[in-house]
Amino acid sequence: MSSKKSATAKKAQEAAAQKAEARPGAGAAKAADAAKAAGAGASAADAAPTGPRPARLTAAAVLAAAEGVVLLGFGVYVLIMGLTGDPESPQQAEMLGVTVLALALLPLLAARGLWLRRRWSRGPATITQLMALPVAWTLVQNGGGLIAAGVATAVAALAVLALLINPTATEALGIGPRDA
Repeated sequence: MSSKKSATAKKAQEAAAQKAEARPGAGAAKAADAAKAAGAGASAADAAPTGPRPARLTAAAVLAAAEGVVLLGFGVYVLIMGLTGDPESPQQAEMLGVTVLALALLPLLAARGLWLRRRWSRGPATITQLMALPVAWTLVQNGGGLIAAGVATAVAALAVLALLINPTATEALGIGPRDA
């Protein structure tokens, strides 16, 4: 079965190479890209667009990664305090720490996907930011030193959302208008 797939991939590479030789110029680059995709067995949705990464997409990836790192640090802190501190309910503190650590993976994976310009990463990044807005509101409502944390969370979430819906970022991720 695998030899059949490799033979098919080889034929696709050869056909793309012949097309590239027949039409030099702009068509050659497209045929070479198609040959690479066929040879690697990757679909067009998995392949990253070519060209430089826009600054807006880079900023969105960095902000999402920073949010993930903050969540990771908070999760570790809560987990350690649950194990070594004197919480009212050690089991709840430990569970909260593990939950926050698990939730930290979403923005970190989304940031990596944005950095690598994977089109799937826009969804998890957007969901993460939408989830951060109620958290920011709750932090602001609790007052004290949490107001600054809530404002920072809201500003970061809104900034990433604005960067992700920007046409430059969507184009860089290979997301374009639907053909009718």
